[in-house]
Amino acid sequence: MFIFDFYYAFSMNIFVILHTNRIINTAMKKFFLLITLSCLTILANAQMVDPVRFTSNLKMLKGDEAEIIFSATIDKGWHLYSTDLGSDGPISASFHSVKMDGAKPVGKLQHRGKEISQYDEMFGMKLRFFEGSAQFVQKIRFTKENYSIDCYLEFGACNDETCLPPTQVSLVKSGKSPAYDGQAKVEAKSEEVEKAEAPIATDTVKVVATDSAKIDTATVMSGDDSKKLWQPVISELKAFDEGDATNGSLLYIFFAGIVGGFLALLTPCVWPIIPMTVSFFLKRNKERSKAIKEAATYGVSIVVIYVLLGLVVTLLFGASALNALSTNAIFNICFCLLLIVFAASFFGAFEITLPSSWSNKIDEKSENTSGMLSIFLMAFTLTLVSFSCTGPIIGFLLVAVSTQGSIVAPTVGMLGFAIALAIPFTLFAMFPSLLKSAPKSGGWMNVVKVTLGFIELAFALKFLSVADLAYGWHILDREVFISLWIVIFGLLGIYLLGWLKFPHDDPEHRTNVPQFFLAMISLAFTIYMIPGLWGAPLKAISAFAPPINTQDFNLHKETVEAKYHDYEEGMAAAKAAGKPVMVDFTGFGCVNCRKMEAAVWTDPKVAQILNDKYVLISLYVDDKTPLAQPITVNENGQERVLRTVGDKWSYLQRVKVGANTQPFYVLLDNEGKPLAGSRSYDENIQEYVDYLQMGLDNYNK
Repeated sequence: MFIFDFYYAFSMNIFVILHTNRIINTAMKKFFLLITLSCLTILANAQMVDPVRFTSNLKMLKGDEAEIIFSATIDKGWHLYSTDLGSDGPISASFHSVKMDGAKPVGKLQHRGKEISQYDEMFGMKLRFFEGSAQFVQKIRFTKENYSIDCYLEFGACNDETCLPPTQVSLVKSGKSPAYDGQAKVEAKSEEVEKAEAPIATDTVKVVATDSAKIDTATVMSGDDSKKLWQPVISELKAFDEGDATNGSLLYIFFAGIVGGFLALLTPCVWPIIPMTVSFFLKRNKERSKAIKEAATYGVSIVVIYVLLGLVVTLLFGASALNALSTNAIFNICFCLLLIVFAASFFGAFEITLPSSWSNKIDEKSENTSGMLSIFLMAFTLTLVSFSCTGPIIGFLLVAVSTQGSIVAPTVGMLGFAIALAIPFTLFAMFPSLLKSAPKSGGWMNVVKVTLGFIELAFALKFLSVADLAYGWHILDREVFISLWIVIFGLLGIYLLGWLKFPHDDPEHRTNVPQFFLAMISLAFTIYMIPGLWGAPLKAISAFAPPINTQDFNLHKETVEAKYHDYEEGMAAAKAAGKPVMVDFTGFGCVNCRKMEAAVWTDPKVAQILNDKYVLISLYVDDKTPLAQPITVNENGQERVLRTVGDKWSYLQRVKVGANTQPFYVLLDNEGKPLAGSRSYDENIQEYVDYLQMGLDNYNK
């Protein structure tokens, strides 16, 4: 809630400065309350997803035939797999009949819509899928006067990070076949259906968050111990996730913004302005207290301006769009090109500036006004004038935090940036003597700019890597990525030693002591990355480099295999061994599950912890092995039939942890209680190690 308090406080400052009225004040309060409620709703429903919504209907044809039509609406970023992909691929769309009395299927399940065909490296085969919408049609023929149909469509869907378990949409329908009511009645019925274009019977499948009060698990397990293991822990997991992940991420973004603000201070567009601005306030007011007050107002105005910029980005994109940026290939390519442009600007190829008329008009208005408004306009002028240096830093910060998928991240980042930028103006106004000891403007400021250019160039490759992985181009595999980073940071070290010059560098500038130490760090980092060309894990950059499975030549191999594929059996083994458990909800057709196993589980430290410290239970939600007897359960007031082993584990995932996507990892003690939050697709090895270690620490307590 403190984030929204900042929104409110800074917005109130704007209203005072611009003399806004009470109506706007009230409207903005309601607006921020709406944002707060929206964010809480997003956090509360983060685990359960409903990306594919189906309707089913029975459409009568002429004569004794009809069509069972399953129509899908697919969310953006998700793809629904087509029919007949083979047993080695992901989950295909398939038709199943529980009861077909008085009717029989004719031919195979057919698909309608724009089918996309794309080769997948992980499965080693061409996959066919749909985006946006699709239909699956099964033709039937009536064989009796009265019919009774109970059937379902099973399907699978994935996005770039997670997959759904095998999911079913059913159709239950009985009645009298029009084929046995006379030819005229048949034709009239068919014409009526075609004109109405409305389904005769419709079933809508929607996955919702589970509630322990509405779930009957008694028929799934037997014995008190099993019932205890199946008890829902959704609220406990949510408490872990909200406490550890969300707040920590926003805190990290806030400090990243502060670092960006301090770096912006050291650029030639901002640093020389500080003594000029402070001197102006001191000369303008004979009373030092009033000068300090105006300088503080100036600093607050800077904070307000940049926070509003972050808020604008948030409102333009929204929560779902910001979340899509993290995996969308087109956006990541654009981000890569944008950062390359910023880097070129810092290297001295050109300057990114706003039209001079903008700053001139704002400056003119500030001279013609007085009071708080004039100070605010002066701060706005600083924002425009310094854009050639602060723009690339702000752009880099907004690009980085936008791909975190958090609706408040851009505003939090801008808050940190603005606070760091505003502090010197207020501080030097309070203590003018400090200006004498502050570093003088000079060539060192261009060194800061060029260094930032190298860093932005390195991070541009990260965004290109995301697009490369999404499209499967393999132009930026791990060894290529590491090679480029070796070159970039090697050149940065050479530049800091003064052996490389850029257009705006002072030709007579010598390497000073701080530059020398920074050069040592950069060159040492370069040497550190070299073993990565042969498969070394390079944990320091694991969050940025492509996964290890993209590397052609790898001398470093570690394997992790689950010994247990049954929940109760694995929990019993863990209790006997006195070890905690990691439950891995996975699938044979889950592409991202294989990526995690290849990129993260192969890390030596991860492998050692999983093999030695945990009992690993892998539950395949698409396991087609039939249960000894189908199980009927009551979930959210509706009856569901569990027919396969995969159905059982998918139900366990929904019931116990309130999720329905894979991969999905949960750390439990011997009694089924969570030891940490949940985790899904994320190839950051160090965070995965920290996650496993947190579970061990809590278990030992």
